[in-house]
Amino acid sequence: MQLPKTFEELIAESQDLKLYKKLVRQLNKDLSLANIDLEFNEDVLPTSLKLVLQEELYDLIQNKFSEYLNLLYIVDVTEVKVKALDGNDVVKLSEDICFLILQREWQKVYYKAMYS
Repeated sequence: MQLPKTFEELIAESQDLKLYKKLVRQLNKDLSLANIDLEFNEDVLPTSLKLVLQEELYDLIQNKFSEYLNLLYIVDVTEVKVKALDGNDVVKLSEDICFLILQREWQKVYYKAMYS
């Protein structure tokens, strides 16, 4: 599996394979496991999903760093990828982390759909 390189590719691939709703469900599941009080409707627009998740990540990075780290652990975003990001601009960092989370969630959903 080649991971999507952009948010737009990720969404297009998930919609083409009819797995977008499963992606949202997987994200909701992991947010719940991380005790993050955020849940998306399965019919959420991709742009709204991205925007709201980015805002939540920004808040977590700024105000609840241990919860942010816990979320990364539960989603299973690799430390190498996180360390490769530029942490000087928190807005950009939250956008990049948002994509890494969605990319990892997509990977989980894709493999479940293809190999279950």
